Amino acid sequence: MSGDAKELIETAARRFVEEVPALAPMKLVVAVELQGKGDVQFFRLQMPDFEVSKGPADDARIKVEMRREFFNIMALEGRVPDWIEAFTYGKAKATGPTQFLKLISTVVDKQQERERLKSARKHA
Repeated sequence: MSGDAKELIETAARRFVEEVPALAPMKLVVAVELQGKGDVQFFRLQMPDFEVSKGPADDARIKVEMRREFFNIMALEGRVPDWIEAFTYGKAKATGPTQFLKLISTVVDKQQERERLKSARKHA
């Protein structure tokens, strides 16, 4: 289930962008820090190409940190609402310039609102 971390990071990023397509054109480098039992793994995710490489991302605008076990589950099963909950309750942490974090948050919130409206129309 743990899989290759690089593949899991790419899978998680692609799924997230599929669910929030407004983020697709965003050019961004993200540092991903996965904390395991006694070690920390560093990865660099470059978007919009979803290029993942092992090692520190010195040019990253945003840094995402979480436990490796938690990430493995989220990468395979997590949806946008799950990610929102993870960041809200501290299971995952994102740091970086406030304007980038606010932009991503706003775009995600608007997409979630559109999804809620679609769902409400289907049930009406």
